Amino acid sequence: MKVAIAYYSQHHGNTKKLLDAIKDLADVELINVVECKKEDLSYYDLIGFASGIYFGKFSKAVMEFARNNLPSNKRVFLINTYGVKGDYTKEMKKIIAEKSCELLGTYGCRGFDTFGPFKLVGGIAKGHPDENDVKGAIEFFRRITCITCT
Repeated sequence: MKVAIAYYSQHHGNTKKLLDAIKDLADVELINVVECKKEDLSYYDLIGFASGIYFGKFSKAVMEFARNNLPSNKRVFLINTYGVKGDYTKEMKKIIAEKSCELLGTYGCRGFDTFGPFKLVGGIAKGHPDENDVKGAIEFFRRITCITCT
């Protein structure tokens, strides 16, 4: 099974840490949306989008990449890291639905966050994603890839 994960992980590398842990579990190509704006994703069996959370949403770069490159009728998953727990997938779910794709699941965990007022206190969620967060991402990915095999 061929898997592509388009991601944005710039500030503390929180999201990339999760992706590095899962990339060797299958035939996974990581696509940094800062470096790659256009990619033919039609050859992939499973497509993921991963991002830290910015202003309550996935990064604009990931959302734009999904709008421009996600083919119709694909199986999709989402991974995100955040400073404060919440559901930040609304915009991505809308893009996925517009493309008639199937969302297989979402994994989110805390990530070190020094944005805005959090910088004044030295950041929040220090040490995250931690070992348990990484294990959670691995378990999530294994479940998602198992779903696509049936």
